Amino acid sequence: MLFITMCATAHAQSWLTPLQNFTPTQSTLHLRRHAEPEKPFTVAGECGAFMGQQDGQFEAWLFPVKVLSHMQIQAQVEGYDVPIDVNAHATEIDVEPDHTTITYSHIAFTLRETFFATQCGPQDTAKASTGAMAVFTLDSIRPTTLTFSFTPDVKPMWPAPQLGQTDAEWIPLKPHAPNALTAPGWYMLHTDWPELSAAVAMPGTLPGILPPYQERPKFYPTQLILHYDPKADRGKAYPLLMAVGRTREAGSRASLEAALGEENAQALRLYQQTTDYYAHFFDTRMTVDTPDAAFNDDFRWATISIDQLRVRHGNETGLVAGFYSSGDSARPGFGWFFGRDSLYTTYAINSYGDFALTRTELEFLIARQRADGKMPHEYSQTAESVDWASTPYEYAAADSTPLFLMAMEDYVNASGDTVFLEKNWPAVEKAWEFERTHDTDGDGIFDNSQGTGWVESWMPKMPHQEIYLALLDEQASGAMGRLSQRMQKSDMASQATERAKSIAAKIPQEYTQQKGMYAFSYNGKEGVDNAATIYPAVAWWDGHSGLSQTDEMFARWASDEFSTDWGTRDVGNQEAIYDPISYHQGSVWPLFTGWTSVAEYRTGRSLSGYAHLMQTANLTTAQDLGAMTELLSGDFFTPFGRSTSHQLWSSAMVVIPAVRGLFGVTLDAASHTITVDPRLPAQWDHAALHNLRLGDQQIDLRFERVAGGWQVRAEGTGGKSVTLKSTVADAKLVASGALEVPTPAMEVGMDYGADAVLPLPGGRTAMLKVLRQEAGPRSLTLLLEAQGSSTQTLFLRQRERRGRLNVEGGAVSPEGKLAVHFPAGDGYVRQQVTLRW
Repeated sequence: MLFITMCATAHAQSWLTPLQNFTPTQSTLHLRRHAEPEKPFTVAGECGAFMGQQDGQFEAWLFPVKVLSHMQIQAQVEGYDVPIDVNAHATEIDVEPDHTTITYSHIAFTLRETFFATQCGPQDTAKASTGAMAVFTLDSIRPTTLTFSFTPDVKPMWPAPQLGQTDAEWIPLKPHAPNALTAPGWYMLHTDWPELSAAVAMPGTLPGILPPYQERPKFYPTQLILHYDPKADRGKAYPLLMAVGRTREAGSRASLEAALGEENAQALRLYQQTTDYYAHFFDTRMTVDTPDAAFNDDFRWATISIDQLRVRHGNETGLVAGFYSSGDSARPGFGWFFGRDSLYTTYAINSYGDFALTRTELEFLIARQRADGKMPHEYSQTAESVDWASTPYEYAAADSTPLFLMAMEDYVNASGDTVFLEKNWPAVEKAWEFERTHDTDGDGIFDNSQGTGWVESWMPKMPHQEIYLALLDEQASGAMGRLSQRMQKSDMASQATERAKSIAAKIPQEYTQQKGMYAFSYNGKEGVDNAATIYPAVAWWDGHSGLSQTDEMFARWASDEFSTDWGTRDVGNQEAIYDPISYHQGSVWPLFTGWTSVAEYRTGRSLSGYAHLMQTANLTTAQDLGAMTELLSGDFFTPFGRSTSHQLWSSAMVVIPAVRGLFGVTLDAASHTITVDPRLPAQWDHAALHNLRLGDQQIDLRFERVAGGWQVRAEGTGGKSVTLKSTVADAKLVASGALEVPTPAMEVGMDYGADAVLPLPGGRTAMLKVLRQEAGPRSLTLLLEAQGSSTQTLFLRQRERRGRLNVEGGAVSPEGKLAVHFPAGDGYVRQQVTLRW
């Protein structure tokens, strides 16, 4: 319903004016593409976000309220008597850290729509809040009228009660002037709840359809109409202003009007604040510098994408799991606070050095730890508005508790912050007590009786104990042992360490192998479920654990049974339960691909590890530009229609395998030690980690290829000593203080750039796979898989050219490349190649 008011408003002469000199900054980090109408975009900040499609339709949130949605634009150009669907003319999208701009191009005009999230203002429940802004800049050859049509939602995020139809009230700025009903003003958006209302405005706009009360009830869009004269208005920019009030006082007309006026007056400053934040973002966060410029940018986008999922919640800040348009619902993707999502992601945050963010997230979760020690799984942005404890969501999953113990150790290792550990030791002890005492079958391993492990549905029925959860229990027990040792609690340290050893011994006994694969689940007297899955890959997550007799399992993960060109499936495609469009039985998740890449790097399978890392990194530009999607089809290169397009832990799976796998970095701030086991591509001759954080030190770690391998040097240590070491055999410190790490005598490199890895949308898997990689003293054997009758070319680097190079299964070209021709056959076929020298 639309209605108007004739009440006077304050500041009618002075507020809501177009912006002058609004020019978005141009960053060296940007993604500029032709707009693809059905692909999503996200612009997110702590207090607000836009989510939409690249044709410019969007919804706007001022957390935790969806203010409006279904925004569409129509144009009417003087002397060009046809209505123009502006969204259909979206031609370009430019994504930068501080803003996203969509450009609409027509022969008579160009319209640019720039979105940005503003920095949160001071907390004040008596004042309306803001958090996101869109700015429109029009250049037209003739007078043009733009009509902005939208649905006024004012819906609090689910599960808060929905409050009926929102009413839009037009409030003219000069209510007593002639033609006041068609004069500039703003919309106040009313709900049936007096504690919740919102406001929307754009300087210089008029209302659209204002049906009289006598008219038959019918849906009419809420509209803002802008008349633009190029002679008078060229150079002006028109901000879409929004505010929301969640108390009677904050939602009052005076409060909303004041918020709109302040937002309008400070629009340029608000944008500059956002720009400044990102201009200095990498002053204290790690970046990578490698010969692969696209990968360097993907790494930076991953860190930004993670940071943009911080959301303020009262006086706290937490990480939400991801954003995606909500449509007609009231949850924008996974826009809640998720325990396991954020705990996996802290490994990335610690890797790029934002220790304050990890602390904030751990504190957020600790504040919601259950009395018996269990850590939370989900917490809605509107949890306080309902009886959240009575819902099944908060503690639905079991894995947040072991992950909390593991994440706490990882944070302390990287930061050296034992003060934080001491302060929160009671929470650590409670989590440990819950972990070690909830074993329903007496085998001494945490099981699914305390919530789901990984899968939330399974055929033919839900498991009793997943190997995924058992492996986390083992690693959490080891982490608790080491944390207890730091706290000088020797009895607890011994108990936890012994438990880790006991679980490690039992897993191979209970999760028996079939065709080289560890079982998916152990179900007591019912035996095991031998479905071939990716979940055992989590065994190598923290670097302290692993599984034995795994050659065949890794080969199957690297093969087309599991590995697509865009990541790994969670269930092998030969399983009876395999379904490429299911959530848990065959889809591809960047998360699983990250687990697999880390495991491959830690076990010497660097070629497949690199392939999986790059498959994830290349998704940075595949859908929601600069962000990473949640899941994709197991058969076709296409994200799910409901895949959360800006997903937290998906971005984390660029950072973690890169830092801990590709560069092989392990941090121990307490001893000022960096362990470096580089597995860099054969083609690279240099690389660097800038602003690597080790405790309170900020270090540049430089890698230079020398005759014997990699020379690693720590620079910018601030005069403090830093010890470099490696677990690679024969690594040594040289007189200059650098660490020299030998490389294999023969290295093979493969092209995993974006053009080589990602198929066209809808394509199937076709790229070369490396199933086995076995190095001997003077030999290298590769088991490869590729399309039948294809010829694949690999880069070769030989450290010492002594004697003749003999090749079985391939040939070396005069340029030194290895060519492998695969036998005829449908689909993938295998070829073994052995090089001897």
